[in-house]
Amino acid sequence: METRTAAPPRAGRREWIGLAVLALPTLLLALDLSVLYLALPHISDDLGADSVQQLWITDIYGFMVAGFLVTMGTLGDRVGRRRLLMTGAAAFGVASLLAAYAPTAETLIAARALLGVAGATLAPSTLALIRNMFADERQRTTAVAVWVSCFMGGAAIGPVVGGLLLEAFWWGSVFLLAVPVMVLLLAVGPWLLPEYRDDSAGRLDLPSTLLFLATALPVVYGLKELTRNGPGVVAILAIVAGLAFGAAFVRRQGGLDTPLLDLRLFRRRAFTAALVVLMFAVATQGGIMLVVTQQMQIVEGLSPVATGLWLMPGSLAMVAGSLLAPHAARLLRPGPTVAAGMAVTAIGYLLLTRAVPGGLPVLVAGAVVVFFGIGPVASLTQNLIVSSAPPAKAGSAASVSQTGGDFGIALGVAVFGSIAALVYRHALADTYRGPAGPAADSIAGAAPAARDLPAERSDELLSAAHAAFTSGLHVVAAFAALLCLALAVLAAYALRQAPEEAPEAAASEAAPDTAQEAGQDGPPERTIEDARPAGRVPSSD
Repeated sequence: METRTAAPPRAGRREWIGLAVLALPTLLLALDLSVLYLALPHISDDLGADSVQQLWITDIYGFMVAGFLVTMGTLGDRVGRRRLLMTGAAAFGVASLLAAYAPTAETLIAARALLGVAGATLAPSTLALIRNMFADERQRTTAVAVWVSCFMGGAAIGPVVGGLLLEAFWWGSVFLLAVPVMVLLLAVGPWLLPEYRDDSAGRLDLPSTLLFLATALPVVYGLKELTRNGPGVVAILAIVAGLAFGAAFVRRQGGLDTPLLDLRLFRRRAFTAALVVLMFAVATQGGIMLVVTQQMQIVEGLSPVATGLWLMPGSLAMVAGSLLAPHAARLLRPGPTVAAGMAVTAIGYLLLTRAVPGGLPVLVAGAVVVFFGIGPVASLTQNLIVSSAPPAKAGSAASVSQTGGDFGIALGVAVFGSIAALVYRHALADTYRGPAGPAADSIAGAAPAARDLPAERSDELLSAAHAAFTSGLHVVAAFAALLCLALAVLAAYALRQAPEEAPEAAASEAAPDTAQEAGQDGPPERTIEDARPAGRVPSSD
């Protein structure tokens, strides 16, 4: 007797409207990342943030997201994914208000840290709910594609939106963008989104999260202090303490049945190589684009809107590279395609080493080439990370992939930003002998310092500061190019036999088994024990 499996229910209008609601915070998160780069010179001028504080304002968000991402995913499984999403949305809105009206740089850094913790609830909750809402595989593939497209779209329009806000309002307006979106999510989310929880979810591992942050933050703090003040007791002690916490983190992960970071995954060469390439590739992108954005605004004198418009070709090039990635991978295999993408990215960074004050076309061309090369690398390495793991570990591998990407961007901002600031300070001290005031610490202080000088000395200081900052861009771009070439070699060797699995298949493996348990009419809270794979679930109305 033939047993036939009932087809999973297809999503209806309610689910698609719910998808639009889930896509909004995704678009917002991507937009926030890009507009902050534009706002940084204005923040520095208004709050008097020094070079180290500027880096903390930028990168603390990424470190907090990376640290709490997996923990928040587990928490969502236990307390309910919709409930966690609503809580995170409320916290994100409040933290955005705190950031918008922060009176000091220290307050803004604290608000950005809170935004990172809240942001760690949004991405895993939205994607997990999409997998629950769309049981049909084709519909789910389309829904995930819409979700990813919103992230890319937010990154593409972010510079322009941010530029318009900064020209019309004050820098805090870029944080207020989140408030109406979160209010809308809180208003309609309970009516449109299903609740889902898993009573068999693993326990929360908050000690591992704290150990991860205790590893990353002191090391980053020590590196920033080294580049600012040279070798000192505080910097060295911070790095040593971070490394000690790192050893404790690794030891703890090895002794847990369900670790925050499954170290056994790193025994697979393709997994480890793809993760290393992804993390350091996005690290170069995050760090260099911070410098390029400041170069456009402060050295080239572009308005925020003009800067946003000149950055748009790069964002569109990244989208184009991502869309071409599957076709290139079928022709060349994923490994060689990733290697080629890293080589193209290196060429873009080499172009940036030729930039000079007044040379805007070189900046734009370099950014376009960098983004075009990074696009397929980010797309394919994330798929390789998931597809190279055992099916039972696909969810864990996906979490590692997302955490690695967030951590890489934050690390790149910290390291490359610190190197650029170090080169700037030394180059300015070598070329300008007069009183530099706040310009001695960062390029953002050049204009305020110049206003207090006679016209001739003012022009001399600005010219020296612009040349010094451009020297910093040259150094970090050259370093990034060398790193990308090394990553290209690593990809060509370690990923040459990587699996050729389609992104859709990997996404399906990464999705929880319970993705087939979503109802068609907006189900009420359910647990694994209540789930029926092919059954219709009563409406929550």
